[in-house]
Amino acid sequence: MRRRLIAAAVLLAAGIAGIMPAVADVAHKTVVSSNPVDFTPHALDGTVRAIAVVGNTVVVGGTFSSVANDAGNRALRRPYLFAFDARSGALRSTFAPAVDGAVYALAAGPDNTVYVGGAFRSVNGVRSRGLARVSVTNGARVPAFKAEINWGDVRTLAVHGKRVYAGGPFTAINGVNRAGLARLDGLSGKVDTGFDARLQATEMARVRVEDMALSPDGRRLVAVGAITHAGGQPRHQLAMLDVSGAKAVVTSWHTDAYRSQCDTSLDTYLRGVDFAPDGSYFVAVTTGALTGPGKMCDSAARFESAGAGAHRPTWVNHTGGNTLFSVSVTGAAVYVGGHQQWLDNPKGKKTKGPGAVDRPGIGAIHPKTGKALPWNPTRARGVGARAIVATSWGLYVGSDTDKLGGEYHGRIGMFPLA
Repeated sequence: MRRRLIAAAVLLAAGIAGIMPAVADVAHKTVVSSNPVDFTPHALDGTVRAIAVVGNTVVVGGTFSSVANDAGNRALRRPYLFAFDARSGALRSTFAPAVDGAVYALAAGPDNTVYVGGAFRSVNGVRSRGLARVSVTNGARVPAFKAEINWGDVRTLAVHGKRVYAGGPFTAINGVNRAGLARLDGLSGKVDTGFDARLQATEMARVRVEDMALSPDGRRLVAVGAITHAGGQPRHQLAMLDVSGAKAVVTSWHTDAYRSQCDTSLDTYLRGVDFAPDGSYFVAVTTGALTGPGKMCDSAARFESAGAGAHRPTWVNHTGGNTLFSVSVTGAAVYVGGHQQWLDNPKGKKTKGPGAVDRPGIGAIHPKTGKALPWNPTRARGVGARAIVATSWGLYVGSDTDKLGGEYHGRIGMFPLA
C-alpha cells in the first residue's frame, strides 16, 4: 500500500490531470525506477501491442480478450481494447468499444478521444476497417471521422496538430491509392490528396510501414519497414520525409546501414523507431537472426537527424541474435524491448559474447555512448515487448508475458520516475 500511495503522489505532483498526450518529445532528466508500480491492471491473455495516454487515462490495445484490476480478482471481458486511470490503475468501466479485431496502434486525439488502428473491420457494429476515432469518455465511435483502409491493417499512427499519419501494409484509404503511408485530416478522416510519399518495395510482396516517428516539431517523419524507394529515390528500409508542407518531400538524408541482408525470409528487419525529445537524433531497432561484421540485425542504432546525404549510425548496440521490437528515447536513456537476452553483445551468436550484459526482455542504453546502462529490471521474455511509451511520470511497457521487474504484471506495467 505504501508504494501505491507514493506512486500516486508522484503522479499528482506531476500535474497529471493537465498532462498532454504521450508523444515523442517526452523528456526525462533521469532513468526511471527499476521497480514497477503496484497498481496497474492486467491483460489476462494475448499481447499488449499499443499504449496511448489521453489526459489521465491510459488506453491499451492488442490481441487480448480479458482484463483484471490490479489485485487480479475482477476480470472483465475487453477484447482488443481497454482503458484505466493513470493515477489509480482503476479500469474505466465506461470505456468498452466493441472492436472485432486486433489493435496494433493508438494515438491521442483531440477532445478526449483516441485514434485506433489495427486489423479490425468494425467498431461498435459500424464498418470502420483498420481505422477509427473513439471517445475515451464512453467508448463511442466518433462518426465524423470516416477513414478506412482497403485491406491489410494499420500498424502505426502519429499525430501532429490536425494531421494524422497512418502506416501499415495497406494500399489505399477511402479509395485513394496510398502505399503503406497516408496523411489524414484528424477530424474528418479525409485523405490529404497532396501528400504522397510514393513508397515502393520492389521485388517484395508489398510496401509495409512497420513503424514511424515524428520529430517533436512535426516537420520530419521517419518511416521504417518494407521499403526500397521513397519519392522515386532509393531508400533501404528507412526513409526520412519533410512533412512540414503540403506535400511529402523525401529529404536527401539517407543511410545504407540497412542494405545488408539478414534472415532471407524477412522482407524487412526494422521493427521500431523513435525520435529524441530534442529531435537531434532517432534510434531504430531491428530483428534479423544473423550476426557478423557490418550486420545491423538484432540491434539498436542511433542516427543523427541533421545534415544532408549519406549517414552512418553514431553507435550500434547488438543483442547477439535476439529481436528488438520497441524503442522509446527520453534523453536520459534509450529504452528497448523485445525478447533479447543481452545488450553490448556484437560477437554473440545467440550466445553471451565478450562484454555482453544480461538484459532479459527490456533494457536501457546510454544515448551518447551506446552502451547498456545499469538499469536492469528484467522481464519474462516471451515473444517480446511490443510497446514502450514514455510519459511525464514514467515508462509504460506492454508485452505478452506476466513478469516485469520480478513481479506479476499481466502484459502491462509502469516504471515511475525515481
